[in-house]
Amino acid sequence: MKYLRIKAAFAAAGMALALAACGDAGNDDSDDGPDVEAQENAADDFDDGTRMKELAESGNITIGVKFDQPGIGFKGATDDMPKGFDPEIGKILAADLGIDAADITWEETISDNREPFIQNGKVDLVIASYSITDERREVVGQAGPYYVTGQQLLVGADSDIDSLDDVKGTEVCSVTGSTSLENIEAEGAKPRGFDTYSECVDQVLNGTVDAMTTDGAILLGYAAENPDQLKVVVDPFSEERYGVGYSLDSPEMCEWITDTLKDAQEDGDWATAFEATLGQSGVETPDPPAMDECPAA
Repeated sequence: MKYLRIKAAFAAAGMALALAACGDAGNDDSDDGPDVEAQENAADDFDDGTRMKELAESGNITIGVKFDQPGIGFKGATDDMPKGFDPEIGKILAADLGIDAADITWEETISDNREPFIQNGKVDLVIASYSITDERREVVGQAGPYYVTGQQLLVGADSDIDSLDDVKGTEVCSVTGSTSLENIEAEGAKPRGFDTYSECVDQVLNGTVDAMTTDGAILLGYAAENPDQLKVVVDPFSEERYGVGYSLDSPEMCEWITDTLKDAQEDGDWATAFEATLGQSGVETPDPPAMDECPAA
């Protein structure tokens, strides 16, 4: 089912202001991401019976994000809400529904419970470094990708490692049981597994291991926390396409998510969200990816 939203084109001056803005989407008092005000009377812009109209009328939304991945989705013990690129994407979507960031319920979501949370209605959306796969799209909807990353290396700022050839014979860590360890072993490195990413980062910081490997987006978050001590190197040698998860019971959400994020790409909010989060590592802001067509209704 299509929704009736018709969006105005953004003027060049408005684009410049959006690119320069700071603050969270949804107009709250955080210092991350673009300052995107919640749409007024948003419910009027959607068809009756759509999930978007229901959410807009309710004035709140529940979004599942990671709480343990700096730069992507992280919530410290004293934080009021999670910070990172994924929460910023969530705020942009919520604002389009007329929902302020303060009215978003953030649900900690780990890799193993993303599909169950969507299927049982515990969350309305999942934005949690959620790679799009054909298998996942058989059980949940995934709109996107809003970001494309791939396996890279995190090394000390003074490391001589700058290519995959350089890891041969070196110790490289990641989380135990990950495909990242298998991939790096195939490149001739000595893999070391740890229970958490943070343990692995600590080993790189203290020089116990030569490098860490996993999705580049995760590594950029850690590099942003330690810009004088860590850097991300080598071109991605795998591809992970991050998508927004939604229930297949509400297929109309795909077109809304896709169109809203395309608008954010065009008006600069996507770039501002990246620069305020993953971009703090010093990496150049990438071009936003082209997003997949939604399944036929």
